[in-house]
Amino acid sequence: MAKTKSAYFCQSCGYESAKWLGKCPSCNEWNTFVEEVIDKGSANIPTWKSASGTQRLSKPSKVEEIQSATEERTSTGDLELDRVLGGGLIAGSVILIGGEPGIGKSTLMLQLALNVTGKKVLYVSGEESEQQIKMRAERITANPKADCYILTETSTQNIFKQIEQLEPEIVIVDSIQTLHSSHIESTPGSVSQVRECTAELLRFAKETNTPVFLIGHITKDGAIAGPKILEHMVDTVLQFEGDRHHIYRILRSIKNRFGAASELGIYAMQSNGLREVSNPSEILLSQRDEELSGITIGATLEGARPMLIETQALVSIAAYGTPQRSATGFDTKRMNMLLAVLEKRCGFRLSAKDVFLNIAGGIKVEDPAIDLSIMAAIISSHEDIFISSKICFAAEVGLSGEIRAVNRIEQRISEAEKLGFEKIFISNYNLKGLNKDKFKIQIVTVSKIEEVFSLLFG
Repeated sequence: MAKTKSAYFCQSCGYESAKWLGKCPSCNEWNTFVEEVIDKGSANIPTWKSASGTQRLSKPSKVEEIQSATEERTSTGDLELDRVLGGGLIAGSVILIGGEPGIGKSTLMLQLALNVTGKKVLYVSGEESEQQIKMRAERITANPKADCYILTETSTQNIFKQIEQLEPEIVIVDSIQTLHSSHIESTPGSVSQVRECTAELLRFAKETNTPVFLIGHITKDGAIAGPKILEHMVDTVLQFEGDRHHIYRILRSIKNRFGAASELGIYAMQSNGLREVSNPSEILLSQRDEELSGITIGATLEGARPMLIETQALVSIAAYGTPQRSATGFDTKRMNMLLAVLEKRCGFRLSAKDVFLNIAGGIKVEDPAIDLSIMAAIISSHEDIFISSKICFAAEVGLSGEIRAVNRIEQRISEAEKLGFEKIFISNYNLKGLNKDKFKIQIVTVSKIEEVFSLLFG
């Protein structure tokens, strides 16, 4: 009888140790090591094997001898998901989707299974019963006729038996933390189980060219639960974000081997499922009956998609002596830097004022092109003078108060023109190669922050 081997794994990051440790040397967390069996008698039998039962042998090839071919993509029937994936599904790809409980991950995947055309889909659920999934399917579509099969199972061995009989073209697993393999003696959701089950599904996807979707839980810090190697193993990592108290959800690409890693898709959660939001500016720009101070519009880019977002600022006298600095959806350190530029270069006394900043729509923005929009909103609130809602901004601000150029300015200007804006402020340095005559919107070029405020406030 083979000797049983065990090791200690950090439940936070997956670090492996031969003995128990109080503090993990990798992530510095305390009391996270748990003993798990890693080798059991006959545990070296592969879980997934090809139809012939033999292993595939690979041989080295020269780079010039390898024939390049365009990757064929399959539409999921969801334009937002297709955009985030880079244009559609790639055969044999493994996609991991993470998000908070109740945010809509299962709804999104069930919609995909019901809407994709011409494909046999297997939806594997380890969390819900068939009746629960049926109720959700009826809520999403009144008469589901898709070629979609539901399997409630948590054992990977039983799942692969059903896959061999059904031969699906797309597999969805909800969720990877509920699966367990009999080759590993540990509880479902542990580091070794998650790693082993993912490896088995990855091997199946690559050998059969079947796309596999994995739904993953997240920790209290917002990271996907399980070892960090889980994100390295898969081809694409998507994050489903949003506030459960609001209807809008954002599907963000964190890693993508087959497309851009900065794309995002926007959905609206409704009673009959998730609705695609093709024009995100409709949720990021509020409809105002009157002009208000402290509100400006900035042109930003998320991946290949231009968006017009509303930046809101509130400046008031510090009531308790120590001024407060708070930003929602924007980096607080960068906001403090912009406030220092305003005080040093423009003479505005903001050191004794409370400053609150909010990006409307509940999204987080890292694009430096909204710097000028934020500074204009802060001064608008400070002076209590409104800025016209027909003006938008697209420029970065440097520490010396210079207005810096931003990339893909033509897309930002086109989006502003399409949404009916009359004027846009950009940097002088963006004029190189820009044909102003093809735009009907008035393009105002500036080089210093002082010029912007003299043009806005006189």
